[in-house]
Amino acid sequence: MLKNFVQKTAYALLTVFGVVTVIFFLFNVLPGDPAQMMLGQNETQEQLQQQKEKYGFDKSIGQQYLYYINDLLPISWHSSNVKDFTYFEENKYNGTQLFSLAAGSVYIKTPYLRTSFQRQDQKVLDIIKQTLPNTAILAVSSIAIALIIGIFLGIISALQKDTWIDKSIQVLSTLGMSLPSFFSAILAAWLFGYVLKEYTGLNMTGNLYELDDFGEEKIFHFKNLILPAFVLGIRPLAVVVQLMRSSLLEVFQQDYIRTARAKGLSAYSVIINHSLKNALNPVVTAISGWFASMLAGAVFVEYIFGWNGIGKEIVDALNTLDLPIIMGAVLTIAIIFIIINILVDIIYKLLDPRI
Repeated sequence: MLKNFVQKTAYALLTVFGVVTVIFFLFNVLPGDPAQMMLGQNETQEQLQQQKEKYGFDKSIGQQYLYYINDLLPISWHSSNVKDFTYFEENKYNGTQLFSLAAGSVYIKTPYLRTSFQRQDQKVLDIIKQTLPNTAILAVSSIAIALIIGIFLGIISALQKDTWIDKSIQVLSTLGMSLPSFFSAILAAWLFGYVLKEYTGLNMTGNLYELDDFGEEKIFHFKNLILPAFVLGIRPLAVVVQLMRSSLLEVFQQDYIRTARAKGLSAYSVIINHSLKNALNPVVTAISGWFASMLAGAVFVEYIFGWNGIGKEIVDALNTLDLPIIMGAVLTIAIIFIIINILVDIIYKLLDPRI
């Protein structure tokens, strides 16, 4: 058990390292000069050079990569030279000195995702803390919709195999899987937020909350969650229906199910007490993957509905070439994906101890 845990942890750390490397080199070869974009069109050569020195753009790509890794590590080395890019500034890093080493010191700190290029040096970690909960609420709501409706329809479809009910559910689920999220988002926003607004009371765009006139108290608008959550949940819902149906039909063929039926147990008892738990494994696999991908796939949905989440933040950052926000957000999503995969392994063992 311990060996398995150590192996999974090692694989997870290697994966994170690979993701960090790919993200850094991918976004640092993009066309455009971030220093020039930060200053605008009226910068002087001296201002441009100062900006490059401040953010380390005057270093080679290899040095910039090592500096980025050093900033991300919870235990890192920092120069004692105030002019050095790796100097430990209190307003940048949040940590404690462990010991002195060479011409600097080793610190234990919170991973530093740098600061935004466009938002007056606002920390990327603070931006993610503000937007990630909104995306998490949207993703959890979408998954809840997909699970509740998908499992119910999957059970009905399996029990009514080859009837018109089963065929209708299969057609709808196939249609749901084929709809791109950006298309269904535009369609839902226009239909329910504009054409039928008088009856639905829903808005085309809107965030979970907004500040009052004094900018102090948050006013929550839960109705703004309905459309983006439903749209984001359409495709996983369709997948859950298909998986639940096929998995249940396979379980129904097992000997212990035949025995349960021969004992005179009701269909409800057979499904709830004997079939459902064993049929959920493929559903758990699909939902775990969908939940992680929703954090990235929510980009289009958040942008269309004006939902202030990490997906919308990525789009805005791409438009302004705000590399720290892009890299920090993508890295956060990747780490969440890895954590979810580990949790899925644990859930597997709870559902089926033989795994």
